[in-house]
Amino acid sequence: MLTVFFVPLIIINIGVISSPWLLFLLYIMSGLGMAGIGMGIMHDAIHGSYSNKRHINTLLGYTFNLIGANAIVWKIQHNILHHTYTNIEHADDDINAPFFLRFSPHAKKYWSHQYQHLYIWFFYSLATISWVTTKDFVRLNRYHKMGFLDQKNEFRNALMSMIGWKLLYYSYALIIPLIVVPLPWWLILLAFLSMHFVTGLLISIVFQVAHIMPSAEFPLPDKNGLIAGDWYTHQFATTSNYSPSSRLFTWLIGGLNFQIEHHLLPGVCHVHYKELSKIVIQTAEEYGMPYHSNKTFFSAIWAHGKMLRQIGNMPQIPIIN
Repeated sequence: MLTVFFVPLIIINIGVISSPWLLFLLYIMSGLGMAGIGMGIMHDAIHGSYSNKRHINTLLGYTFNLIGANAIVWKIQHNILHHTYTNIEHADDDINAPFFLRFSPHAKKYWSHQYQHLYIWFFYSLATISWVTTKDFVRLNRYHKMGFLDQKNEFRNALMSMIGWKLLYYSYALIIPLIVVPLPWWLILLAFLSMHFVTGLLISIVFQVAHIMPSAEFPLPDKNGLIAGDWYTHQFATTSNYSPSSRLFTWLIGGLNFQIEHHLLPGVCHVHYKELSKIVIQTAEEYGMPYHSNKTFFSAIWAHGKMLRQIGNMPQIPIIN
């Protein structure tokens, strides 16, 4: 995946590309590698499950920074908020969406939401370009106000590090190509954006179809701030698998089709999920737990679209404090 990402960019940065079609092809190939790095390398590494050696996980976690995002922000957003508070309104940052998108029946409803199942795919394609430009900065500041990064100079150091990594990314992904490639600047910018359109759409769909599904629950805490049941029950109720029989697909997306196993055992590397799923299924049956799984990726996408339409049309279920 690192090769698929970097080799096309190296070819572009040499400055020998004069064909617009080849430029777009190389950027799109790099986008596929970018998605592969996000799903197959950094995801395990930042969870601490790529290796049993901490320094290797830390090193490979920096691959997320190399593709323009930020490992510190992701660790808070994903490892802490999403994995701890899956599908809980105002707590799981993966379902905290801008006003024109609605991922939870407890979120405020606007008239445009009835059409979100049609236009959401465009906004999914903007996900990574949003990450590498504004979203990381917004979230870093918000997480600091929430009480994260509260050690002396921790927020400042994280911000300076983020700026440095993003400057490095933009240098080899866009600025140098703008200088050396003998094509109009707007064409190069459009090709760069096409890379992110591919990456954003792939990553958004892969992650979202695991939780925004007809089978998923969106539990709320009681007046004491407690969620009914235990944490494992919560993960079974809010998570869904898809395409579990395809080894190639499992490899391509870093085992993220086995989301139930990942949420139950986030410290285990994804290469073990397929075998672990047999044990998890047996255990779920033994204790009467739901085990939601779609046979194919496309059936999961279809169900996700139906759920988006359903959420977009249902009235808001109020949060009772």
